[in-house]
Amino acid sequence: MRLFPSFLCPLMKMILRDIKWGKELLFFILLFTFLGAVNFSLSQQESKKSILFQEDELLDVRLGYSFKEVKSRKSDEEGKSGYLFYGKEDQGWDSIPIITRGRGNFRRDQCFFTPLKVHMKKKEVKGTLFEGNKTLKVVLPCQNAKDASDFLVKEYICYKLYEPLSPYHFNSRLINLNLTDEGSKQQKAYDVKAIFIEDDGLVADRFGAKLHKGREMNPMRLQDTASVVHDFFQFFIGNTDWSAAVQHNVTIMQLPNTAYIPLCYDFDMTGMVNAQYATVSEKLNINSVRQRLYRGFCRDEALFQYVRAYYLEREPMVWEAFHQAAVHLSPKEVPAMKQYMKEFFDILKNDKKFKDEIFSRCRGV
Repeated sequence: MRLFPSFLCPLMKMILRDIKWGKELLFFILLFTFLGAVNFSLSQQESKKSILFQEDELLDVRLGYSFKEVKSRKSDEEGKSGYLFYGKEDQGWDSIPIITRGRGNFRRDQCFFTPLKVHMKKKEVKGTLFEGNKTLKVVLPCQNAKDASDFLVKEYICYKLYEPLSPYHFNSRLINLNLTDEGSKQQKAYDVKAIFIEDDGLVADRFGAKLHKGREMNPMRLQDTASVVHDFFQFFIGNTDWSAAVQHNVTIMQLPNTAYIPLCYDFDMTGMVNAQYATVSEKLNINSVRQRLYRGFCRDEALFQYVRAYYLEREPMVWEAFHQAAVHLSPKEVPAMKQYMKEFFDILKNDKKFKDEIFSRCRGV
């Protein structure tokens, strides 16, 4: 399955060249034909979601483990056995046996809460809310602070914004997490927001794909349209902390038709989230994560214009996804996020800004 049907790609490039000669009508006819194909692809993937990700309702979850033990153990060491409790306070709790491990690099070293990966056995979750999952990432706030959950919710919103733009995304679910540090003398408990993120192997399974095992890859080997849609999104949310070439915050999967597809994740360093600890590389010519910088590689100009039109057509769906997810965000945080999103679409709607800030900023191989 391709983000852009193969029979349309060469035609679209030809038609985009024809726009310069005033043939806009034919372009838009074919554009809407493509959009219908994308909508069909998205609806197919919706039906393949595991039960856990079929709803967006907040899920109540309880976990307990030694914070110190999980933080100190390496990711490949034996994890901590325990139980994950889920349900509603007024409806009782169910539980599944799990193994908990710490994960990540920056957040593992710098944050109070260590990001987690929980493992479960297929036979032990059959018939439960977690059926179909063997591994889940648990994204936690960085610090134990009043506004920490807002940063977490903003990151969750980033995941939800990508869903109407590409079928190649990680499913996510926001949870209310009661977390107990069983290694502390008083077994202190914390109530935070967290995110369940599906395993990349599950994403690949939905497409009959396989994960790319090599660490490095020439970005030009990525399927061109899926790659540019991805790169536009990273620019949209103000993310420079990624690299498809070395799979940094990007996983690559190979579809049955051999096309390589990027899957993006970890958005805490973005301008959209604007976390207090977020920084940008000194190698980049920007001073703040709020400054956007296009980091995608150069492709045919016709393809850039095509993806530009695609984003503008789907703008209402992106706003709808935002408003649905933003109900979990503190009202005081909403205006700044909306303004940041608006600035992106303003760039797409202005020829000069689009050329100066996106097309002319693309990188050569």
